[in-house]
Amino acid sequence: MAEANTPHIAIIPSPGVGHLIPLVEFAKRLVDHHRFTVTFIFPGESSPSSAQRSVLNSLPSSIASVFLPLIDLSDLLSTAGIETRISLTVTRSIPALRELFGSLSAEKRLPAVLVVDLFGTDAFDVAVEFHVSPYIFYPSNANVLSFLLHLPKLDKTVSCEFRDLTEPVRIPGCVPITGKDFVDPCQDRNDDSYKWLLHNAKRFKEAKGILVNSFVDLEPNAIKALQEPALDKPPVYPIGPLVNTCSSYGNRNDASECLNWLDNQPLGSVLYVSFGSGGTLTCEQLNELAFGLEESCKRFIWVIRSPSGIANSSFFNSHSQTDSLTFLPPGFLDRTKKQGLVVPSWAPQVQILAHPSTGGFLTHCGWNSVLESIVNGVPLIAWPLYAEQKMNALLLVEDVGAALRARNIEDRIVRKEEVVRLVKKLMEGEEGKTIRDQIKELKEGVVRVLREDGLSTKAFTQVSLKWKAHQREMEQDITYSK
Repeated sequence: MAEANTPHIAIIPSPGVGHLIPLVEFAKRLVDHHRFTVTFIFPGESSPSSAQRSVLNSLPSSIASVFLPLIDLSDLLSTAGIETRISLTVTRSIPALRELFGSLSAEKRLPAVLVVDLFGTDAFDVAVEFHVSPYIFYPSNANVLSFLLHLPKLDKTVSCEFRDLTEPVRIPGCVPITGKDFVDPCQDRNDDSYKWLLHNAKRFKEAKGILVNSFVDLEPNAIKALQEPALDKPPVYPIGPLVNTCSSYGNRNDASECLNWLDNQPLGSVLYVSFGSGGTLTCEQLNELAFGLEESCKRFIWVIRSPSGIANSSFFNSHSQTDSLTFLPPGFLDRTKKQGLVVPSWAPQVQILAHPSTGGFLTHCGWNSVLESIVNGVPLIAWPLYAEQKMNALLLVEDVGAALRARNIEDRIVRKEEVVRLVKKLMEGEEGKTIRDQIKELKEGVVRVLREDGLSTKAFTQVSLKWKAHQREMEQDITYSK
């Protein structure tokens, strides 16, 4: 916990490593550059996964962790969406959070600030009770943040299902969004996942500020629009990109195999294929992708998971899949052994994207993966699966010009011919060169915004100074009340 007079903040991450990693990078920057101490507070329905433990075990002593008592979600249907489960995990942990803050207050160790991510806004109630300043860390981009801030108005003014809208929705500074590309919970407005997303979005305005994991060079128009003063919107601070730049959490033997293989490939010749910790393909889609990679004749590293739907369990425990190689087409591994490397479940993504032999990334468009690719200047093939990934893909393809998008023309399947077309276009075509040039500019933009006088660094410093000022106010109040 915090030492006396040291600025102290608390962070409540949503369950899942994808949400935890950018918050950990955020916490490390607070500690290293602004001399804060940080306490992570974990609500949950089960014990932390091995992946979460691995992340937390890597942290310095100035970043502490507190695990709230486990809550019971057994009353939920098995079909309940991930947004419902996450939101209820936070909401049902409020009494335990209140008790924790009470004990910290009694010990004069109360944090000055509470930071939650997009599903944690019910924790604001406890923050306000204890005069702790509530903030949101939004782990994705400014376009999607703008959409969520606009969602309460959309909910009031649109009567049909969003997917049935005949015209794209236009939000200031953002790419026009068709209803079918809205975030997953918005595809069924009667589902509890939508209701929870809307509930949290309505509470965004209660935050004292929103920190967004993006940067001005990537989304200049959306960020400019978000920073226009408005009564119903907190200040927005673009502090990204916050990415894991060290060796991947969880040191595995697979790392050396991947990197040794890459060392023997020509510069920029390898396509890295991964759908993240929560993304899986159907058996039919996995086979089409395999045939497409083979027929493209391009080198590849493919992180493969057992086929299924998008399972909630894989979101929370990202290394549960086994025997994934058995689902590949017969003879595929033998036929491609000189062309590619297939790795079950996990690969050292950070090091792969940083390797000079890597020339492209076929990705589900999870925002962590997108930023890791941009930081390393690797062009993208966008293959969105769930959550806000379709909106991320829309931004990358239509606005930023840093990706090609996979199209599933029939039966929601991306056919092998489309895979071949995309891979060849990215790795050797003229359009691929344009995308490579654009991603190189974005990589240079990252260096600019993260310099000492860069825009992201300034935004980060601005927030930290506000938090330190609030800490001093709280300490003065304690002194006067004695």
